[in-house]
Amino acid sequence: MPVERTVWPGRGVEGLIDRAFRLLDRGTSEAGSQRAILGIAGAPASGKSTVARLLLAELDRRRPGAAVGVGMDAFHIGHRVLAGRGQTRIKGAPETFDAEGYLHLLRRIRTEAGPIYAPEFERDIEDSLAHVVEIRPEVGLVITEGNYLLLESEPWVRVRELLDEAWFVHLADSERQRRMVLRHQHHGHDHRVARERTFGNDERNAQLVNAAQNRPDLWIEQEFEPSTR
Repeated sequence: MPVERTVWPGRGVEGLIDRAFRLLDRGTSEAGSQRAILGIAGAPASGKSTVARLLLAELDRRRPGAAVGVGMDAFHIGHRVLAGRGQTRIKGAPETFDAEGYLHLLRRIRTEAGPIYAPEFERDIEDSLAHVVEIRPEVGLVITEGNYLLLESEPWVRVRELLDEAWFVHLADSERQRRMVLRHQHHGHDHRVARERTFGNDERNAQLVNAAQNRPDLWIEQEFEPSTR
């Protein structure tokens, strides 16, 4: 079955919002029904977090408290552990996440009324804070986003079966890389280090993500203005 496609942020914005509301209604339509989970995947700096934030803001504006965001990034293995393993240079690669812990949280979200408390990744300290995202019983939709939601290798391949819908956000490589450099600079790295990170570990991870999408329901092509680069 062909993957449905749309464009972001142009004509596809309202369609994405409508689609998210249909998932929310599915998760709240009947007493005792399971929450719906929407997964948004994509390479680093592809725009998946931006899509998730916009959807959550619009959902909260129209129906306060009905949807919550949970990031896969919150399951980064702690920096101290990675340092002990000698893996800090590849932080962000699939093996530097607690994938089983992430899967366990998604199963709880689907099956438990809650409240459930999830972690959140704090980019300024490059580590996670535990139990800061509250998922109350009245929440009908959880939006989760991350690089590896549609990876086809174990244990990541098991994420797909826990998602009601999976969306994949794609951005042209040159623009994605430009945004990644700026992101690293924003968080305190000089231009040389920012480029080394972008075209080293980040790019290996991005190519892995772009090469393997496990049955997305929707492909979102991120538009950008070349003249602003």
